Amino acid sequence: MTSTQQRAELHRQIWAIANDVRGAVDGWDFKQYVLGALFYRFISENFASYIEAGDESINYAELPDSVITPEIKSDAVRTKGYFIYPSQLFANVARSANDNESLNTDLAAIFAAIESSAVGFDSEEDIKGLFADFDTTSNRLGNTVKNKNTRLAAVLKGVGSLDFGDFHGSEIDLFGDAYEFLISKYAANAGKSGGEFFTPQSVSRLIARLAMHKQTRVNKIYDPACGSGSLLLQARKHFHEHIIEDGFFGQEINHTTYNLARMNMFLHNINYDKFNIKHDDTLVSPHFGDDKPFDAIVSNPPYSVSWIGPDDPTLINDERFAPAGVLAPKSKADFAFVLHALSYLSSKGRAAIVCFPGIFYRGGAERKIRQYLVDNNYVETVISLAPNLFYGTSIAVNILVLSRSKTDTRTQFIDASNLYKKETNNNVLLDEHIETIVAAFDSKEDVEYLARSVEHQEVVDKDYNLSVSSYVEAKDDREVIDITVLNAEIAATVTKIDQLRSDIDAIVAEIEGFEA
Repeated sequence: MTSTQQRAELHRQIWAIANDVRGAVDGWDFKQYVLGALFYRFISENFASYIEAGDESINYAELPDSVITPEIKSDAVRTKGYFIYPSQLFANVARSANDNESLNTDLAAIFAAIESSAVGFDSEEDIKGLFADFDTTSNRLGNTVKNKNTRLAAVLKGVGSLDFGDFHGSEIDLFGDAYEFLISKYAANAGKSGGEFFTPQSVSRLIARLAMHKQTRVNKIYDPACGSGSLLLQARKHFHEHIIEDGFFGQEINHTTYNLARMNMFLHNINYDKFNIKHDDTLVSPHFGDDKPFDAIVSNPPYSVSWIGPDDPTLINDERFAPAGVLAPKSKADFAFVLHALSYLSSKGRAAIVCFPGIFYRGGAERKIRQYLVDNNYVETVISLAPNLFYGTSIAVNILVLSRSKTDTRTQFIDASNLYKKETNNNVLLDEHIETIVAAFDSKEDVEYLARSVEHQEVVDKDYNLSVSSYVEAKDDREVIDITVLNAEIAATVTKIDQLRSDIDAIVAEIEGFEA
């Protein structure tokens, strides 16, 4: 079986588990249990593999808890960030799940113990609350303890039956791939409630490539609205980990997706000391502002959400927003995220941000912010994408690329609205489409119907309108009609019609004469 076939089969099995065992539980809510069980299995096998250290004579799952000394536990937590006793491993709990009448409370105790194992260590904040959404006592699982345990056992058995192979090499990626697949499937089926934080992998790849273009190494990469962490992880997949020197940073306001992002880091074998994800409102309670600026920023912030903005007079003095001289509108925080990202960008850095198209042509405060960005030469490229690429919305979004190291004052516009493949529910970007966009981005050359780089004055003359359609002519795919030929065809048709009418009149006259 090829790796592609293996993944396809794995995806099929995971989705079958999610559908078969959820029962009356809403699919979007129930994904927490499938995702949580997948995560529990991963960290169990990851931890056992670490303890065994390749020694085939050791089977950590079969050891008694009593052999664990405080020194062993302390050393393990310093390295892995958490500790799991043999009896607490996924494999041991799943094995007896069907016969365990206190399964739900036992799981709750195990999750609490894993989290508390990090208390007092550097990993405490990275581990704290990881299992908060895996509520094994929730009535969503059933009204009785028996019903809860039956459903939990089914989830554990289902996840335990998935074939990831031995815990070595590429199998680690299979865990992460399965996790992202499940998130994306729920996002696609849940509409906006699920898709608002998930960026499709194809778009994530494009954004990561734009942000890290021609950078052989970056100090660290940051997403100010990181959701489940998919954009950060695409950067890791696209570039070997060693060139992202200090790791992956993000902030997320939604607690559930904040937990997903941290789990997703672990599932892709990014250790706790190589990521830093914070739970807070980026716009009013930003983290990392005192750290060294970031060489790469990627983001898909929520579209046109409300924020306190102008209602808080202190924000106009915030160093992120003050240079523009105006705050983003209260009902449309899009440019607040853009200015936040810009302020966190290093002198050699680049940010690639998914944006709602309206911010590029509306007036008022948004026009003033565009003027600030353009006049200070921060806008490198604006890219319009095809519609219906994202879950939960059919909007044709844009990607804004900001740079603090431009070598000229031109602004590039790329019309990629025709680059997509139509699939059942959504359009998708293929690798060939991404290559076309990146090639145009790299060259900065004008390509008919695709890309233009314009001088600063042209943007000024258009009143700082940054809509791609204002600069790149759309290809007219309508059929070209030769009027002379068309007129000749019409004349010939009219002649035929006149002849037919004459013939019909003659036949009618003949019939009437016969009847007389």
